[in-house]
Amino acid sequence: MTANTLFYIIITILIISFIVDKFLDALNAKHFNDALPKDLQDVYDEAEYKKSQNYKATKYKFGLLTSTFSIVLTLGFLIFDGFEFVDDIARSYSDNSIIIALIFFGIIMIGSDIITTPFSYYSTFVIEEKFGFNKTTKKTFILDKIKGWLMTAIIGGGILALIIWLYQVTGEYFWLYAWGLVAVFTLFMNMFYSKLIVPLFNKQTPLEEGILRDNISKYAKTVGFKLDKIFVIDGSKRSTKANAYFSGFGSEKRVTLYDTLIKDLEEDEIVAVLAHEVGHYKKKHIIFNLFASILLTGLTLYILSLFISNPLLSNALGVEIPSFHIGLIAFGLLYSPISEITGLIMNIFSRKFEYQADDFAKNTYKAEPLITSLKKLSKNSLSNLTPHPAYVFMHYSHPTLLERIGNLRK
Repeated sequence: MTANTLFYIIITILIISFIVDKFLDALNAKHFNDALPKDLQDVYDEAEYKKSQNYKATKYKFGLLTSTFSIVLTLGFLIFDGFEFVDDIARSYSDNSIIIALIFFGIIMIGSDIITTPFSYYSTFVIEEKFGFNKTTKKTFILDKIKGWLMTAIIGGGILALIIWLYQVTGEYFWLYAWGLVAVFTLFMNMFYSKLIVPLFNKQTPLEEGILRDNISKYAKTVGFKLDKIFVIDGSKRSTKANAYFSGFGSEKRVTLYDTLIKDLEEDEIVAVLAHEVGHYKKKHIIFNLFASILLTGLTLYILSLFISNPLLSNALGVEIPSFHIGLIAFGLLYSPISEITGLIMNIFSRKFEYQADDFAKNTYKAEPLITSLKKLSKNSLSNLTPHPAYVFMHYSHPTLLERIGNLRK
């Protein structure tokens, strides 16, 4: 195979992926104006449903614009040897391959972020603002960007530098050491993400003593689930949309409630939502997802190790001097169809796990408050209640609201 052939394979993968994605989006958009099923007719009144349809249509059109811009930019970068241009800039500053890689990815990351920031700004301060969701100030928006850059540079740059160093030192077996490094990092982040990373962006405070905390603790005891750390996060700092999540293991296990969730739901509905989350823990879904992620990373790194030394990868992107970082970009583009397949499989498992967690909540608490909470959360986020089945199959990590209600009422 020649570098030219590999180049056209990469271009073909990008174009086919874009076409399939836009086809699914279009299929889904055709269902925006469907009549609501009987079990969901109490979610929206007529005015609210029109608002949700308008929101979906606006997001769809904007998504079409941004994704088209992205594919055109990517193809242009490939066709006009953009990677070689950036690689030459990086090489002008150093002869060290690790430094070159860090400068290369730094330019790509910052350049990409600067180009896409106007779209992000418009989405936040025009679309989300128009539909009443946005609570982000311009100061917070800018600070989030800066913090994101710093975290990517420190954490992402550090891991990349270590992986390249391992490649240089251990050769063909570098993937095993890199896998171990990523596995340890993944476990560490699962344990301490809420403690170390979340406070950089949000304020977390312990849930104050009262009926809600008592009810949560009472439920946790009935299912033998030790839960001492219950926190409230200021989600309303950025959006009116609500959420809740568990994080950590063992002594670091905690539940975090968005302040918007507490505002939007009744106490028994909040307990029902937490019962669902406890179900994920009790059914070992968290462990499954964690180790599945680590195994998939290992598979990816192993396949990467088979090809990364081949100069064809770098040459295919128009770069004459073979390097790990250019090969990594080419491999990522070539590997994307496999990533789509593994992502699809993980979504299938995820939807199955959601049913199991719902069943756990139904059997250990009550079904009805979980149903009403799901309806309220869907209403408050103007969710699409009539998605196309093909779109659900390819993209949804959760069953649709209608499917979940049907399962809860069995």
